[in-house]
Amino acid sequence: MDTALVRDAYTVPTRYWHRIDSDRVQCDLCPRYCKLREGQRGLCFVRGNIDGEIVLTSYGRSSGFAVDPIEKKPLNHFLPGTPVFSFGTAGCNLACKYCQNWDISKSREVDTLADAASPEKIAEAAAELGCRSVAYTYNDPVIFHEYAIDTAKACRERGIKSVAVTAGYVCDEPRREFYQYMDAANVDLKGFDEEFYVKLTGGHLQPVLDTLTYLKHETDVWFEITTLLIPGHNDSDEELDAMTKWVVKELGPDVPMHFTAFHPDYKMMDVPPTPPQTLTRARDIAMRNGVRYAYTGNVHDKGGESTYCHHCGQLLIGRDWYQLSEWNLDAEGKCRNCGTPCAGVFEEKPGDWGPKRVAVKMA
Repeated sequence: MDTALVRDAYTVPTRYWHRIDSDRVQCDLCPRYCKLREGQRGLCFVRGNIDGEIVLTSYGRSSGFAVDPIEKKPLNHFLPGTPVFSFGTAGCNLACKYCQNWDISKSREVDTLADAASPEKIAEAAAELGCRSVAYTYNDPVIFHEYAIDTAKACRERGIKSVAVTAGYVCDEPRREFYQYMDAANVDLKGFDEEFYVKLTGGHLQPVLDTLTYLKHETDVWFEITTLLIPGHNDSDEELDAMTKWVVKELGPDVPMHFTAFHPDYKMMDVPPTPPQTLTRARDIAMRNGVRYAYTGNVHDKGGESTYCHHCGQLLIGRDWYQLSEWNLDAEGKCRNCGTPCAGVFEEKPGDWGPKRVAVKMA
């Protein structure tokens, strides 16, 4: 294990920190507010104190690159059917005991960052591969803030959109800077209970709610919400009822919600997988409370994966394991049956990428 904190070609200075005494500086990127002495890393692993300032140590380094279907992020209402160039780094600023991607997000191995690419190279590769967007994913882009923003800038110059796949755990000022350069996001609302957040994620609920309300009311970023339902922990009728009512009241009925299945992993191997009927129950509760677009995920459920007109019930977009089938939106994104607009970012025709995943080697 190589965790030595040294300056190298992948180390860049950061903005969001301040000195708190002669020995320590505080990172102000996320609500964890890590207070670090010389040579110490934050919980996220990739930010640390070198020479009395907080630096990012993974700029230009990645745990891997791939082309995915945009629906895998998951985003069902943002350029459906198109390929998205995906990459992440290592580390995370939360400590979820059930992390489904822990080999990357919880990695303390510098060797995890086995590939490398500049922002310009990523934008170039995405364009050459025919991707309509680039996703900052696999681990949370909040912690590689500077790398993600520079990549988004390079993508924007080529007309390529940027997608953040995030837990939304970030402070106000960096949040505002970050989302200036994002076009879409999927925010992981892990539960709707403060105790759940504290005990199972090591974080707090309110900063995530703040991110969601900020996105809705102060940006034009298209965003969707994902909640991984863990049996016995965040899947009660009461919690799902409160969560979905909050979404409709504070964010409106058009924000899509994805309820996805947990599988035993990391430090929660003793919890059983989520039964498919739990996802269906959550979807039903959401729609009963006014959520117009509610989905099931990580299970085979064409009915729960597909998009329907909230006015007349017409099947608008058929989905089967990321494969699009029916398409009943007109060129303006309206239902062909009744003319009701479907919320989202649509082009005249859907993409035809399908469910395939293609690994990309950059370095």
